[in-house]
Amino acid sequence: MDRIRTRALGDPSDPKARMVPLYHEPKVDAAMTPSPPVTPGSLVTEDHVRAALTSDKGTAAQLTDWKVVDFTKKGDNYACLVTSVEVKYELDGKSSEVVYVVKLNSGKTIGGDNLVHILFEKECNFFLDIAPQINSVLKEIGHTEINVPKCFHASLEEGKEVIFLEDLRARGYKMADRKQGLDKAHTTLVLRELARLHAASLLLQNRTPGEHLGEKYHLLKIGLAYFFQNYDAMLNIIKDSVSFSQTLLKTVGGYERVNSWMDTILPNVVDIFEMLNCGEPKVVCHGDCWNNNLLFRYSETGHPEDVMLLDLQLANYSAPAADLNYLLYTSMSGDVRKPNIEAFLGFYYTTFKDVMEAGGKTVPFTQQQLLKDFREKNVTGTIFAILSAPVMFLDAEDTVDSSKECTEDLVETFREAREKSWEILDKDPHLKSRYLSVFDEMMELGIV
Repeated sequence: MDRIRTRALGDPSDPKARMVPLYHEPKVDAAMTPSPPVTPGSLVTEDHVRAALTSDKGTAAQLTDWKVVDFTKKGDNYACLVTSVEVKYELDGKSSEVVYVVKLNSGKTIGGDNLVHILFEKECNFFLDIAPQINSVLKEIGHTEINVPKCFHASLEEGKEVIFLEDLRARGYKMADRKQGLDKAHTTLVLRELARLHAASLLLQNRTPGEHLGEKYHLLKIGLAYFFQNYDAMLNIIKDSVSFSQTLLKTVGGYERVNSWMDTILPNVVDIFEMLNCGEPKVVCHGDCWNNNLLFRYSETGHPEDVMLLDLQLANYSAPAADLNYLLYTSMSGDVRKPNIEAFLGFYYTTFKDVMEAGGKTVPFTQQQLLKDFREKNVTGTIFAILSAPVMFLDAEDTVDSSKECTEDLVETFREAREKSWEILDKDPHLKSRYLSVFDEMMELGIV
């Protein structure tokens, strides 16, 4: 029988606190039965809404009405469904309204395996356990909390997982154009927030040197290497993505060296991603930090002023260079990345240093060591670029509608996205050059 560990949502001392799965160790030798088709309305219940409202507004808030209102576009949702719930309530004799963004289990599988449950467990673990500890560290040293949405309620009933988060639209946050990519101003904001997350987690680690955070929060141990090692479908996604890239590069011409290099990737995928766990220090990493998982707030003149990190479903305990490679090789064009690599890493390092020194600690690596580690892990950055490319290329009107068939498999979703992206690449030379710039850079560095 599968092993299930539980924790109570709410006050652990309350005997009535509801127990929910915290970690579900999946079967890896047999496909799990896909969940039946779901819709936002079928998973969001009044009990969920009441729990979120109480957490947000207090026990005196009385729910009067609520409804589910979808707002996302095609291409915004893949492993999960994202919707919103508009809530009306009474508090202190006044009628008010609030909107929550809600993440739901889409019912999708990956190669027949129900991996989405693990992703929800990991995200709940971050929001309910890890983020509060990191924020406590930041507040103690006089810094603001990490920029992630507030979590008001979560339920991990398998197949019916829901997470209620604050609606960042109300604070002016929105997504940047993923096809255009991040410019220097956007990238600097993201690097600042990653540095604060990484450094604060290291300060948290320093409080209990005898116990690694990866042991205390065991779900942090589950990263991409785990999925590649235990699920053939995840390896098939890489295989298909590599094949897509090789066909594209053959069409372009001049990338024979890269194509030969790609043939060596698949037998070594697990080892390549386990490299992210090598060396010290290890920090809490976002794990999936690219355009699609970032929201920005802008000034009246359109200048980015702040960023929010979203979708912490792949948060893990790795080297800082893991997040840095993921961000820099998936989310911008080569003319932004290449001339600014050292400046970007320097800004990250300075922010990391500021947080550490505010906590009375020194940075356990130099800026030169950071650059060296970043370069040593550039192979993973290249693989991240290969995996994300088809999704990055598509506009909303072109994107696969991943919420249309909730029982479909994500392997097929990504395959359809790759097929659709061919036409887009032929029409948009900017996107093609952005993608090719990754391989140009790796050849120039001698990594490929």
